[in-house]
Amino acid sequence: MRKTVFSTPVITPILRGLSLVGLKLLGWTAKGEPLEHQRCVLIAAPHTSNWDFPLMLMIVLKLRLRIFWMGKHTLFPFPFGWLMRWLGGIPIDRKASHNVVNETVRQYRENDELIVLIPPEGTRAKVDRWKTGFYHIAKNANVPILLGYVDAENKVAGFADFFTPTEDLEQDMLKIRQFYTEKTGLIIKNS
Repeated sequence: MRKTVFSTPVITPILRGLSLVGLKLLGWTAKGEPLEHQRCVLIAAPHTSNWDFPLMLMIVLKLRLRIFWMGKHTLFPFPFGWLMRWLGGIPIDRKASHNVVNETVRQYRENDELIVLIPPEGTRAKVDRWKTGFYHIAKNANVPILLGYVDAENKVAGFADFFTPTEDLEQDMLKIRQFYTEKTGLIIKNS
């Protein structure tokens, strides 16, 4: 896989140090331990603000994860597309069918270590139903789902535990969503 902010020699350790300082100054705590084997689908919820992105970068750097994340293709405009890709971004055109699930599964088959972060809501807006692409990717690639979260009320973010998909999508989605019922997303008010 390509070099990203999470795997660039010299730069990554410097950014990791800055992230530690930034989290401390902002009063945020990162929960989770560095993973010995980095192979899973990482979901992150609730996704409620543009500020989720810099927070995610700091948390991921602190926890020493090497991730790629899916984002809408409009986040990758010229001339900044290279920067978003270096930050781990994978552009997704949600208006066109590009078989994202199968392509991502193929990437898991071709790479011993791969973490793809997917916001299951698919948007920052409140939704009643999550998208299930992350689930199908994990199931078809035979990798676990790592439950990442933001809890703005307690200023804690990170990841909790792995969830292994079964044959029952509906029950699995209920169990996964149950974990997030107590989590509150970032709400930035204009003053």
